[in-house]
Amino acid sequence: MSAAIPTQGRPVRALPAGVPAIEAVDVSRTYELDGVSVSALRGVSLTIAPGEYAAVIGPSGSGKSTLMHLLGGLDRPTGGRLVIGGRDVATLGAPELAALRNETIGFVFQAFHLLPRTSAVDNVALPLVYRGIGARQRRERAAAMLGRVGLGHRLDHRPNQLSGGEQQRVAIARALVTDPAVLLADEPTGNLDTATGEAVLELLERLNAESGVALVMVTHDQEVAARARRRIAVRDGLIRSDTAHDRPLSDGSGGPATLDGAPSAEPRSVSGSGPGHPSGGSGGAAGATGRLPRQAPGGVA
Repeated sequence: MSAAIPTQGRPVRALPAGVPAIEAVDVSRTYELDGVSVSALRGVSLTIAPGEYAAVIGPSGSGKSTLMHLLGGLDRPTGGRLVIGGRDVATLGAPELAALRNETIGFVFQAFHLLPRTSAVDNVALPLVYRGIGARQRRERAAAMLGRVGLGHRLDHRPNQLSGGEQQRVAIARALVTDPAVLLADEPTGNLDTATGEAVLELLERLNAESGVALVMVTHDQEVAARARRRIAVRDGLIRSDTAHDRPLSDGSGGPATLDGAPSAEPRSVSGSGPGHPSGGSGGAAGATGRLPRQAPGGVA
């Protein structure tokens, strides 16, 4: 019998009453590539409310990943107004924007971006270093978060000792350890088999429902997008549709989701955890400094 994963814990960081988690007004992003201007986004407006569950969907090259980088404060718009956690990013210097990311946004990527020679608990604790939190408290909070995603027994395992699904759960724990208001997930199941991907999505949905963190998933998969309560379709750098739907959580049972199902043939993997892929978690080594791997200009997804 599979064990239930406890997802309840500290509430997410509260925003002032009536303040959206993220607000974009006529946002554009243009790249200069060999003297040619490439418009990745061409005037996008949307609001993400606290606790929302939305999917951003579009084909490769539609601008959806560029939009996610902007919504997460990893990049700045060329035009328009972008407000994250009630603060206009145009008024913030690089250190202030890094601190805002650390306080407000958690990131989960298709490539897990775990430090390969670092234990699970220390990978999760990394964003707390930028808060100035002491080592003992960092480890305690990271261990508690790993317990919430069902990995309390894997604290000292390195990424190459974990399956792909376990690595993604470590990445989710790292993204949530700072209690962010928003969790941005870019193709979070792209490196996972179908059964493991389903379990990861169920976990994300439970965290959204029980912790109140806004969940925004970027995907090209219609089935993944159909799970969200709001679906935002992006094409050619524009929002083509923005629709809301009421739907139950995916397992339909009312019970907590689990990632401890039947044994899987999924191999142990180090995908996404090799050198050159620093922590992408909320305020992690790259998230706090703005040095995350960035999509090449003109080839944005």
